[in-house]
Amino acid sequence: MEFCERIHPLATVLRPVHAVFNHKGVRSFLLKCRYPLIFVFLALLIPRIRPALLLPGFLVSLAGEFVQLWSFASLEKNRSLTVRGPYRMTRNPMYIGRFFLILGAVMLTGSLWAVLAFSALYYFYAVNRVKREEARLRRLFGPEYEAYCRRVNRFVPRIGHPAPGFEWSFNLRLLVENNGHWNLIAMLSAYSLFYFFRVLVLRFPS
Repeated sequence: MEFCERIHPLATVLRPVHAVFNHKGVRSFLLKCRYPLIFVFLALLIPRIRPALLLPGFLVSLAGEFVQLWSFASLEKNRSLTVRGPYRMTRNPMYIGRFFLILGAVMLTGSLWAVLAFSALYYFYAVNRVKREEARLRRLFGPEYEAYCRRVNRFVPRIGHPAPGFEWSFNLRLLVENNGHWNLIAMLSAYSLFYFFRVLVLRFPS
């Protein structure tokens, strides 16, 4: 992701797309309508699910959910700079986990085009949201955050050993405080819904 930003002609072409993802009106609309949009996504997805892909899709989503839960259980929002748990390998593990969480559901359609379209949309969403968050974290933590950025990549996990001096962590209090348990319940409920309607009710051929 960072590499693409350094290719000047490509950056020029993609600038209007980035502008859409940074537009306050668009962001406000999506935030207010996120729950109806989720229901629309589910309604469009369920009839297109291939039952044979339910298990592979679930496993991909489960891997993403694990990364998200680990992130929730390590993060102290706005109180201190988090450098424990998955944050010792990448600065934005929650967005990586969220990508695979949703990717598993998109995979259920068996459509390569759907996977590619989702991946492209998620790229623009993640890159632009992370840039806004990085600006806020620089204001909050200053040189400490700058040093952290030099040691840990934005998205791609470090190859080999994690950054030295960073601790492993999984704190149940933080998990609940960051609503990680609701995130897990939502994921399991969605896949239960997929199985119930697609396999037990609709019974379309795979």
